[in-house]
Amino acid sequence: MATGIKDKVAIIGMGCTKFGERWDVGAEELMLEAYEECLKDAGIEQNDIGAAWFGTCMDEVNVGKTAMPLATTLRLPMIPVTRVENYCATGTEAFRGACYAVASGAYDICLALGVEKLKDTGYGGLPGGGSSTGSLLWQWWPNLTAPGSFAQLASAYCAKYKVKDQDLKRAIAHISAKSHANGVLNPKAHLQKKVTEDQIMASPIIAHPLGLFDCCGVSDGSACAIVTTPEIAKKLGKKDFVTVKALQLALSSGQETAFNEWDGDHFMTTTHCSKKAYAEAGVTDPRKEISMMEVHDCFSITEFVTYEDLHISERGKAIKDIMDGFYDLDGGVPCQVDGGLKCFGHPIGASGLRMLYEMYLQLHGRADKRQLENPKLGLTHNLGGFPFQNICSISIIGKYE
Repeated sequence: MATGIKDKVAIIGMGCTKFGERWDVGAEELMLEAYEECLKDAGIEQNDIGAAWFGTCMDEVNVGKTAMPLATTLRLPMIPVTRVENYCATGTEAFRGACYAVASGAYDICLALGVEKLKDTGYGGLPGGGSSTGSLLWQWWPNLTAPGSFAQLASAYCAKYKVKDQDLKRAIAHISAKSHANGVLNPKAHLQKKVTEDQIMASPIIAHPLGLFDCCGVSDGSACAIVTTPEIAKKLGKKDFVTVKALQLALSSGQETAFNEWDGDHFMTTTHCSKKAYAEAGVTDPRKEISMMEVHDCFSITEFVTYEDLHISERGKAIKDIMDGFYDLDGGVPCQVDGGLKCFGHPIGASGLRMLYEMYLQLHGRADKRQLENPKLGLTHNLGGFPFQNICSISIIGKYE
C-alpha cells in the first residue's frame, strides 16, 4: 500500500538566480547561475548526480523541446536527463520527478532545474501564438485573456458571499501591497519597491477589479534543487536538513465546465490537492501547523481564493484574515515571504523551484531581513491554466525529524 513521500527525500542544495529583465544573458547562463549556487550549497561533486529533470514551458525561449540543453549547458556526465512541462507547475514537476526517482531507490542523488527566458519572446504577457499551448488557446478561446479569465473569480466570489466590490478591491490591494513590502527585502526579486494600498487602488484597471499591481509581471529566471535520501544526507555530514513532507498534483477533470455545483468562485483542484497534501504530511490543522507559504499569485484574486482553497481561511472569511494582517510577514501564516510572483514575475519553468528555494532558506535560517522566527513547515502552491481548467501542484517541506 502506498505510504507517500514524507521524509523519504532530503533537499541538500538549492540555487536561484536574480529574476528580472536579464537582457545580458541567455537561458544557458541563467541555468548555470542557479546550478553553481545549488552545487556549492549541496557540497557534492557533479559526478555524484545520477539523473536530472529539466523544466521549461514555452517553445519561444529557444531552449528547445528536449532535455539536451540542460545536459550540454551544465556538462552533465552522460546521465539521464528528462525534460518536463506542465503549465505553470513546470518547475515543481521537475522537482517531483527528481524526488520520486530518489524515493524509489532508482538513484541516490538527483537534480531538478527550471528556467524560462520570457523577456526575449517580445510578448507583454505570456506567449500566445507560437507555443503549442498558445496556439491551441487562440483556436479554442480567441477572445480569452488571462486577466479577464481570473477577474471572473472576483465577480463570482462577490456574488456568492455578498461581498461589496470596494471591499474586495481593498482586500486584494492589501495582498499586493504586502507582497511588494516583502519583495523590498529580497535582493533577487525583479521588483523591489514598496507600493501602498492607495497607489494600487488608483492604478489603471486591466480587467475589473484587477488593476496594474494586481497582475504579476514577465521576467527571466532559473532555480534548481539537488535531492537525495535522508540516509545519504547524513553520510554526507548534513545536519538539520530539510525533507519533503508532501508532494501532490491535481488536474481538472472537466467538472468545472460541466455545469455542476462549481460556481466559479474558487479552484476545485487546489481544494482537492491540499487535502491530499495535508494527509500525506500528517497536517491536521493547517491554519496552526503551516508556518509560511508561497502561493501562485499570478493575480491578487488568485492568492485571495487560494487562502480558502488551502483550508486556512474559512469559506467567505478570507477578507477578514487579510485585513487583520494574518498573511503579512508578521502574521499567523505569512504568505509570499519573498515577494511572490508579484515581485519576481513568472518565468514559468522556474517559479515552482523559486518558491521552494525561499521555503528552504527560511527553514535554514538564511533569509536575512525577511527571516521568520523558527518556521517548521513551508508550503508552496502552483496553479497552471485557467479557473475552469487547471493544474495544481502543492509541496510541503520541513526539517527532518
